[in-house]
Amino acid sequence: MTNREMKDTLKKLCLHCRLGEMNEAPASVSGGLLHKIFAVRTTKGKYAIKLLNPEIMKRTDAPGNYRNSEIIASSLGRKVPALSAKEIDGSHLQKFQNHYYLVYGWLEGKTKPLSELDFNDSETIGELLGEIHTADLTELNITDSHSHSSRVIDWDFYLRKGIENNSTWLSLYSTTIESLYKWSKSAAEAAEQLSDGRVISHRDFDPKNVRWTKTGPVIIDWESAGFIHPMQDLLETALYWSEDGEDGIQKERFFAFISGYQKHGKELSSNWKTVLDAGFSAKLDWLEYNLKRSLWIECGDNEEQQLGTEQICETIDALRKYEEKIPLLSGWLTD
Repeated sequence: MTNREMKDTLKKLCLHCRLGEMNEAPASVSGGLLHKIFAVRTTKGKYAIKLLNPEIMKRTDAPGNYRNSEIIASSLGRKVPALSAKEIDGSHLQKFQNHYYLVYGWLEGKTKPLSELDFNDSETIGELLGEIHTADLTELNITDSHSHSSRVIDWDFYLRKGIENNSTWLSLYSTTIESLYKWSKSAAEAAEQLSDGRVISHRDFDPKNVRWTKTGPVIIDWESAGFIHPMQDLLETALYWSEDGEDGIQKERFFAFISGYQKHGKELSSNWKTVLDAGFSAKLDWLEYNLKRSLWIECGDNEEQQLGTEQICETIDALRKYEEKIPLLSGWLTD
């Protein structure tokens, strides 16, 4: 959509959702790497309206997954500070003119860059993750659709497509493909071993998805919410909140996070090699999605295609650096 078309659509959407009449031009807001977010002011207040990626929403299970994620956020909001989408006419997910939207009340606050995070922040977030993992969400009747037979991605398929398209990332990708199969195999085996005892969680609880307000942190962007093994979620989230911004991990903040988590009586019992292997999974899935965007397999416009291309190189770099950190993390966790 052009800017003019987007403005007209948002104006109509506000009336459709009874948010009031838009009284100034919507402003595009930085909102991550998947969706588009707009700050919208109406006669009834200020809102953040998220236009969900049309290519993702073509997937058969996408609307249901997004509805469930907001139901999870709304329910957990009774236990932790969580921002969920507004429920309008019985649904948190709004379909309007063949597009899907999430509508939020405007939240004043800021995200903290890694350089501003300290020991206390990590401990606070660890405690919140512990609260999420101990929450009783059985009333939601959301079933774990995890398959015990985890797939290994066909990385050669994307190599062939990259050759056909003379993709800019081809050289880096071709020198990494052997590692991709190795990491995929490790992640798939770990997923099977961690298939029991899974809990519902945010699953993307990193610093960009926390807004710090006058009253404390508020967890946003619950679209990835679903089932995950608690120790896998603990490790991945502890890493998010202990990164120093220069490819290193601050040990003090890492263990502050775990200390906060343990305030809820959660035991750290697991095969840490398996948990560390599972840490490749989300990065590999993100890499595959961006390969699809870069190759126009699942992509809507030039801007999204370019973003996918950029993310391929960044994600391969992140995978390599994660592998390098495994011996250090293994030592910390087993000591």
